[in-house]
Amino acid sequence: MASPEERIRLAIVDDHKMILGALTEWLRNVADDIHMVAAVSTWPELLTHPEFPVDVVLLDLDLKDNIPISLKLSTLKTTGVRTVLMSTYSEPNVVREALASGALGYLVKSEDASMIADAIRLANVGSSYISSELDLALNATDVGGVPKLSAQERRVMALYGGGEPVKSVAYQLGISEETAKSYLKRIREKYRVAGFDVGTKVALRKRAIQDGILLQTD
Repeated sequence: MASPEERIRLAIVDDHKMILGALTEWLRNVADDIHMVAAVSTWPELLTHPEFPVDVVLLDLDLKDNIPISLKLSTLKTTGVRTVLMSTYSEPNVVREALASGALGYLVKSEDASMIADAIRLANVGSSYISSELDLALNATDVGGVPKLSAQERRVMALYGGGEPVKSVAYQLGISEETAKSYLKRIREKYRVAGFDVGTKVALRKRAIQDGILLQTD
């Protein structure tokens, strides 16, 4: 179990009380390294909370307060807080704008709790995580084109294509096994959209070599 000093100090901002309660409960059950210090329903409540600034904020993109998300993100960045956005749905251009404004993660609220926890952990160390269905919407390519993979997806593909089992891939990248599987699923789906079948480990390895993700060795 993580010591109090090592735990990630998290605040959640969501105007749906039920979601706030569910997220708090979920994270308490799946992540003893994340310490929920604030669960509030408005932006001003976050800024005036006695525990603010925190390490990471899980921020609802759809707060009905007419404050631009870019302003919220720049405010949090100035105070040294890292942000993961969440939404029930979203248009790709909204996601791109939010990421360009400095969000480190983007989740849809239907994500599994372990994925939400991983997104928080990655944000805490300055890495990004994007919900798989949003990532597909953002990065689908034309048939015949090589799909755009994130840096983390390239790492997963290189390790897995290089012969590592999923458990080892997860361990080496500091993510859960479920998240590693989710990355593999997303990689395969991106290649499928681009017109390539990498359903087997052999096909995935071959593709990783062809696309320069994995160096060919005997």
